[in-house]
Amino acid sequence: MDIIKFIIAIITTVLFVYLGVYSLYLFIFSVTGKIIKVKKPPISKALSKFVIYICSYKEDEIILNSAAAAITLDYPKDLFHICVIADSLQPETITKLKRLPIQVVEVVFESSTKSKALHKAIENTNGNFDAAIVFDIDNIAAPDFLHQINNYLQAGNRVVQGHRVAKNTNTSIAVLDAISEEINNHIFRKSQRVFNLSAAIIGSGMALEYKLFKDIMFQIDAVGGFDKEMGLLLTHAKIGVAYAEDALIYDEKVSNPEVFKKQRRRWLSAQFNLLKKYGSTGFAELFKHGNFDYFNEIYQTAILPRVLMLGLMPFMLLFSLLTPGMGPSWQMWLTATACCYTGILIAIPAAFFNDKLLGAVLKIPKIFFTMFLLLFKLKGANKKFIHTPHGQV
Repeated sequence: MDIIKFIIAIITTVLFVYLGVYSLYLFIFSVTGKIIKVKKPPISKALSKFVIYICSYKEDEIILNSAAAAITLDYPKDLFHICVIADSLQPETITKLKRLPIQVVEVVFESSTKSKALHKAIENTNGNFDAAIVFDIDNIAAPDFLHQINNYLQAGNRVVQGHRVAKNTNTSIAVLDAISEEINNHIFRKSQRVFNLSAAIIGSGMALEYKLFKDIMFQIDAVGGFDKEMGLLLTHAKIGVAYAEDALIYDEKVSNPEVFKKQRRRWLSAQFNLLKKYGSTGFAELFKHGNFDYFNEIYQTAILPRVLMLGLMPFMLLFSLLTPGMGPSWQMWLTATACCYTGILIAIPAAFFNDKLLGAVLKIPKIFFTMFLLLFKLKGANKKFIHTPHGQV
């Protein structure tokens, strides 16, 4: 019996260290990001020349709308070039796209991935560009998006992540997805810059110096999580990622529970595969080269989704109350739980505290169990591209 208690105590202690450090991380970055403001660059008179890559896979109607919207960006027309990568689109859609003042690169892959699509686009794009920007098929940028990004590039930043916000909050799932996006924006982008750490790259709405973009992209062959791998490669090379909070790009949030489940399974699988590939290099880079930015990026691949934290922390607090003396005390778990919940709540924008929030919160227990079960169903999820359909309710 004593041996069983000892084993349980060891397990709960390890869990406390892992979950407690994560909770403290969320709390510190969330609070600091609210207190300390990051200086924004001045408005620049010099203008960069951009190429905008829009990755499209099926979703014919959506790409027609997105491409048409991109053309209207408030920026000199001769200083940005739009390239649509057309994967599995209908012939009539291709015809309509080619009538627009954009470049259309038709691609066919046995197994489609975003990195393959961007490789082909780079190979087929000619021009003396200063920077490349990546949009997802459903992204609609604010009119001044390029000007906002340009200010950061002209201030000396080589990589800039824009501020991706929800285009829709039509279901409880979409509301939760939108809130999750904004929590990420606050803790893993805006607040990281307070400590001069890199903002997390999302996968769309980011800009890189053109040569750097080409060099980095041809090092990536990920089926999923190309953005996370990009962040790891950049920070390993000691290239920081800025965050342009005012560069808004609107992104469609997942509305359908089954689509949400498939998307999160793909994301989890990609995250753990990258941790397996790069995780062992984190401490070496930290202690040998003082690269804390890269170590921080590695750490972010090792953390659980926050919805799992929302369930695990109170569960462990209850467990500690029922099993005194078997690991960290309930007071320690209470402190960690308070840090976790406070950090998350602080990061939620005030605009989300409305009548839709209660319905979204009621969905969290179901999503927790869905995500928990997905941890045991990740095998094979990162070997084949999983498409996330848009516009489904």
